[in-house]
Amino acid sequence: MAEHLSALCRDCLTEAEPAGRPMRCSACGSPRLIHHAERHSLTIAHIDCDAFYAAVEKRDNPSLRDKPVIVGGGTRGVVATCCYIARTYGVHSAMPMFKALEACPDAVVVRPDMSKYAEVGGQVREMMRALTPLVEPISIDEAFLDLTGTERLHGMSADRVLARFAREAEEKIGITVSVGLSYCKFLAKIASDLDKPRGFAVIGEKEAFEFLSNKPVGLIWGVGKVMREKLEGDGYRLIGDLQRADETDLMRRYGMEGQRLWRLARGIDTREINSERETKSVSNETTFNGDVADVETLARELWRMSEKVSDRLKEAELAGATITLKLKTKDFKSRTRARTLNEPTQLAARIFNAARECLDKEADGTAFRLIGVGVSALTNASEADHGDLADTQTTRDKAREAAVDSLRKKFGGGAVVRGIAFEDE
Repeated sequence: MAEHLSALCRDCLTEAEPAGRPMRCSACGSPRLIHHAERHSLTIAHIDCDAFYAAVEKRDNPSLRDKPVIVGGGTRGVVATCCYIARTYGVHSAMPMFKALEACPDAVVVRPDMSKYAEVGGQVREMMRALTPLVEPISIDEAFLDLTGTERLHGMSADRVLARFAREAEEKIGITVSVGLSYCKFLAKIASDLDKPRGFAVIGEKEAFEFLSNKPVGLIWGVGKVMREKLEGDGYRLIGDLQRADETDLMRRYGMEGQRLWRLARGIDTREINSERETKSVSNETTFNGDVADVETLARELWRMSEKVSDRLKEAELAGATITLKLKTKDFKSRTRARTLNEPTQLAARIFNAARECLDKEADGTAFRLIGVGVSALTNASEADHGDLADTQTTRDKAREAAVDSLRKKFGGGAVVRGIAFEDE
């Protein structure tokens, strides 16, 4: 019983009996304690960098440390992300900038620097790999880790390893992270959001069912706005409603998705950490049967590939800020040109437009045997394509592509073909 009552101090990493009320570390007096009956047996973690873009900007400019910081466009743009000080004023991602500045007029607005964020994200990733080879990146600033079997390597349990990691991220990289620790990916991801920023939350197997019962169905991984509204319309407002439902009935209503919902509502998630492939970029390329010099012919092929890359990004719920054009001449010499956008994208139109700008600069009459386009500096799709209120093109592109995607999903990939994709007869 004493082992269950012991706590780990996240500041000095001392394992000791908590003292006083509220509980504090008996060694250093810190209140930042990890205190959970199952913490020594749990090994699946989700690590999420806190307000990542804003944190990097504050690290690089100490004068911003105590100020509300918004990363995004100008007065007519939208918020990409913001620091926690700005959030106390009601500022949030995707908010129009003019509304954000109305809520927080003293905020400092910083233009996003995706290449810098990608570099820092890579440093965090390398620190993760020092803990375990089983690291599954989700985006530029978050990942799942499986620490099963690493206790002997580190000489300490997973919770202690993760607490040390969080402390070292602050000391060595200058950003903070939040950690969620559980027995499965679904609950580890939920746990990492419970105590932000600088959080460390634990959800054990014994408490999972009860913990989930009063949470909204939208908390379930993969349940977006449309599915949430459908579930609520069918009487499933809380996860507890799904817990009480019959599995067969849910499958009858929603197919295999119904079974997935039934299982996750009970905290059943058997997905493993997949570290075999880290998606650093999404790309597509074509080798022509004959060398091509005509810029419009090259552009038509570039559009087709942009759509393919866009589809893959959407399927993986990813977006990227750096668009790279690849060309190979008839004598096998390669040319690569890249452009970094002000915000990540997953839209075919934006991918194409950036790559087309690069193509126009290279189209000097040279014949090419290969053309390709790729998207890198990847992040979560939720950070993509917020657009600029002064330029409605992004909003139009987003709506147009959503409509096209819906039609293709219903009637097949060839149901809608944009004019640029047609070859001249």
